[in-house]
Amino acid sequence: MKPNVYNFFKFLNQKEQRPIPFKAKLIYTPETLTPQELNVKGDLDLYNTSITSLPEGLTVDGWLDLTNTEITFLPKEGLTVGRNLWLRNTKITSLPKGLTVGGSLDLTNTKITSLPEDLKVEYNLYLANAPLAKQTKREIRAMIGPNGYINGKIIR
Repeated sequence: MKPNVYNFFKFLNQKEQRPIPFKAKLIYTPETLTPQELNVKGDLDLYNTSITSLPEGLTVDGWLDLTNTEITFLPKEGLTVGRNLWLRNTKITSLPKGLTVGGSLDLTNTKITSLPEDLKVEYNLYLANAPLAKQTKREIRAMIGPNGYINGKIIR
């Protein structure tokens, strides 16, 4: 989405009281999001967008795709994704404490070198072409400690 698209949404909002779409607000003016809007019912596809960060308190009931974005970090606390979280080809170097993923977590082509000790992943963890792929499964599971888990496979 380009800035001129956002300006078009702003124009429609001002002239016809049409709401600005969530995705446009998230990318261009995240400070305008209300707490209710931070609870996304369904999927959030940000693949190939210009997004650089996510707001604190974001919850996505479905999947969250951040593949090929310029994002460099995730919210420090409380990010919950109900299904898959794709971080492929991002510049993210670490994951926040309290991250919960109800599906699979894809860290392919990231620079992440460790996992938070309370990471919760219901299905698979994908590590192709990432520094974590050099760790043994036992080392990876030890990183997340007794309060975290990966219920599926660790796939390199």
